[in-house]
Amino acid sequence: MQTIWLVLLALLLGAAPVGMQAGAQSAPGVPEYTLGAGDKVAVTVFRHPDLSGEFEVDGAGRITLPLIGQLPVLGYNALQVEAAIMDRLQPDYLLNPSVSVQILSYRPFYIIGEVKQPGAYAYVSGMTVVQAVALAGGFTYRAKENSVLIQRAGEPASAKREAHQEAPVLPGDIIEVPERFF
Repeated sequence: MQTIWLVLLALLLGAAPVGMQAGAQSAPGVPEYTLGAGDKVAVTVFRHPDLSGEFEVDGAGRITLPLIGQLPVLGYNALQVEAAIMDRLQPDYLLNPSVSVQILSYRPFYIIGEVKQPGAYAYVSGMTVVQAVALAGGFTYRAKENSVLIQRAGEPASAKREAHQEAPVLPGDIIEVPERFF
């Protein structure tokens, strides 16, 4: 019951509760999701199924759309991609196009070090460090469990920082579980 009141209060104040609208509102301390190579998006141009479809962001950070051709989307959020598509479609192709962009799948995150199955894993929205470690089979007996490092996508290796077990994981992140020394 209390949750319903909090949702209603948030809606009255003009804020979307975390988790209710993907990509529209970020949780505090979590940057808004932006597209990168390997992401897959669904583009819907209403009343024009021939212009709609599923598209993957290529290594150069572009998607290739019918009529428009290549569109750079690297670092854009879903709303920015919608606006860019609408700008490209009007006035040459459509009058007042209505476009929707939805992220279908995210690029993976990576986990290395003292976990049982290091590697690349599919990102799930809302994932935390402890959930990422669980996906990788858990800690090995040599793991320094209270000193996990995280490197955000696009940041240099020197920007690694310690992360607590409830810290959010984002697509493209590299999580490192160091070895403990006895």
